[in-house]
Amino acid sequence: MSKKQKKMLARIIISFVILIAEMIFFGVTKADIGIWKLALFLIPYLIIGYDILRKAVLGIIHLQFFDESFLMTVATIGAFATGEYAEGTAVMLFYQVGELFQSCAVSKSRKSISELMDIRPDYANIEDENGKLIQVDPEEVEIGSVITVKAGEKVPLDGVIISGTSAVDTSALTGESIPRDVCEGGEIISGCVNLTGILKIRVTKEFGQSTVSKILELVENSQEKKSKSENFISKFARIYTPAVVIGALLLAFIPPLLTGGELGKWVYRAMTFLVISCPCALVISIPLTFFSGIGGASKAGILIKGGNYLEALANAGVVVFDKTGTLTKGSFEVTAVHSDKMDKDALLETAALAEMYSDHPISLSLKRAWGKECDSSRIENVKEIAGHGVKAVIDGKIVLAGNMKLMKTENISEAHDCHHAGTAVHVAVNGEYMGHIIISDALKEGAKEAMEGLRNMGVRKTVMLTGDDRRVGEQCAKALGIDEYHAELLPADKVDCVEKLLAEKPPKKTLIFVGDGINDAPVLTRADIGIAMGAMGSDAAIEAADVVLLDDDPRKIPLAIKIAGKTASIVRQNIVFALGVKLLTLILGALGIANMWAAVFADVGVSVIAILNAMRAMRVKR
Repeated sequence: MSKKQKKMLARIIISFVILIAEMIFFGVTKADIGIWKLALFLIPYLIIGYDILRKAVLGIIHLQFFDESFLMTVATIGAFATGEYAEGTAVMLFYQVGELFQSCAVSKSRKSISELMDIRPDYANIEDENGKLIQVDPEEVEIGSVITVKAGEKVPLDGVIISGTSAVDTSALTGESIPRDVCEGGEIISGCVNLTGILKIRVTKEFGQSTVSKILELVENSQEKKSKSENFISKFARIYTPAVVIGALLLAFIPPLLTGGELGKWVYRAMTFLVISCPCALVISIPLTFFSGIGGASKAGILIKGGNYLEALANAGVVVFDKTGTLTKGSFEVTAVHSDKMDKDALLETAALAEMYSDHPISLSLKRAWGKECDSSRIENVKEIAGHGVKAVIDGKIVLAGNMKLMKTENISEAHDCHHAGTAVHVAVNGEYMGHIIISDALKEGAKEAMEGLRNMGVRKTVMLTGDDRRVGEQCAKALGIDEYHAELLPADKVDCVEKLLAEKPPKKTLIFVGDGINDAPVLTRADIGIAMGAMGSDAAIEAADVVLLDDDPRKIPLAIKIAGKTASIVRQNIVFALGVKLLTLILGALGIANMWAAVFADVGVSVIAILNAMRAMRVKR
């Protein structure tokens, strides 16, 4: 509990004790001491409510007085004016109890965000001229500098390990408690904790562009993007509050004028009406529910950029996946080499040389399979043809290495498909077809369970998009139980597919695209919701996606939809419950059946129940 919350608790206790003592005294003695009774009840009233009175006065001065403070002030002063001193004080007291409860609830829901914020590093260790480690601000460390991270310290900046081996804890980023092993030559990101050995890291990004900085910026900005429900409540409160104030005035003065009834009785009813009508249950609980949902998701390593995206996730109807790196591991391996005109090793060497300057996973697998140092002096005029392959001059010969589209474009008529499942890299030299190399990619652990989870969450259709050949796409789709697949796609074709699926989907359902976030930015942006997966360290993912999964687990996708669905359900429950209770109590208050104590329940009681319900969004069951 914060210092401010403790101070409020002390005020509540002091005010409550004085109020109870006065109620007992006047109840037992039946004393009627006029102005002194008012003065005695004003003591606990001012102790507990001076800040509310101050806010109301400032609101009136600035012509922004239709808020909760104004309603509470008018209602309690009205109660005092009609001689209901105890009830007026009690209303203010219980309102402040509700405010304290709300403050504590918000603090608790912020805790998971605060825990995520703990990934912010305090310092970075660099060596001085004497080889002694000194601590500096991570923002002062330049790219190319070498930092030292000791056991138990946070990794302050993104970089490459130049010496040392260790296990690192990435739980603050991914929600996974199992440590990951890292070693020399491997990349490491800021925000994780070094558990065992000493690591020396060459910095590759300045602090402002590092993973930890971008994640913190994403989380801090998530509250700015409000959901439709939050925007509705804000607009509703702006219209609703003035309306109930006008309604209370009419209730106080019209019936006495028309019927000749007692003015004090109708003023009391009007004050009760005001207390009941206070919209704090909705104004507090709806944003708190979305905040709790975002906080609960962040604990599981799912970063949602705002309440609007959380709400859209709950209406998921179609989920579209990129294949490589999303449903498959993306760690391609050469599984077969077929050639009738060339030695198999020579074919592999030719393909590896042609792909020397490419960092595509298929290119990397060819170079790994060749396993030797490529001599760049043998290679000239390399031209990468997007979605097709590579054209280069090797040892003076024109070499083509790519898919069947490249062979057809270059009129290599002898090229043919292979009966082996996998991606085929066809090779031609000086216009003559030499053979092909088969490369396969393994499915990710949890991909099949993810598809089952999506069906259980009510997703109507799952679709897979891939640039691989049709047989590879079909094999992957069947293995995972995906409803529809599209293969042999260029990057632009994926956008066209998503456009078509957007046109076909039901209007109230959202289309989600899931990609690895590196080369899928256009599609991530075009979908209703873009989810970047396995995106630690990927700037493109964090920028383009609406939801960022910080690890490679596909099962986090149905979990994200589950959290969103639970959050949306809690929002609906709170709206129906709060409006239902208030409407009923308003009618009873106007008829004189509900008194000020019922009004307190309709305001504070409903708020507390709605807040408790909102807090359920924090609990995430995997």
